Amino acid sequence: QVRVVESGGGLAQAGDSLRLSCAASGDTRCISTMGWYRQAPGKGRELVARIIEGNTINYADSVKGRFTISSDNPINTMYLQMSSLKPEDTAIYYCYAKIRAATECLGILDSWGQGTQVTVSP
Repeated sequence: QVRVVESGGGLAQAGDSLRLSCAASGDTRCISTMGWYRQAPGKGRELVARIIEGNTINYADSVKGRFTISSDNPINTMYLQMSSLKPEDTAIYYCYAKIRAATECLGILDSWGQGTQVTVSP
């Protein structure tokens, strides 16, 4: 199985920077995509950024130019560098690992972290 654990986050003021980390363990060779999602109070979970097969990167429009996702290769640890933070970035941030659809990875489930709170004050 695969397990992911987030760290970082906390309190920040608008304009500040924070860095989140996500450490993956277990059958990490079966991870095809790692990403960050967030959920603000009263809203659904949304994609923030993701890395696909270690080289394709997608960002939500709301964070482009402010957030940077990175990881080691092969993926074991992923980071989200958040700059120019805004109050609307306040949310619980979740790390996600998607498992590759390969024979050797059958039975391994996608994994979500427990989430880490990011709070940005005006």
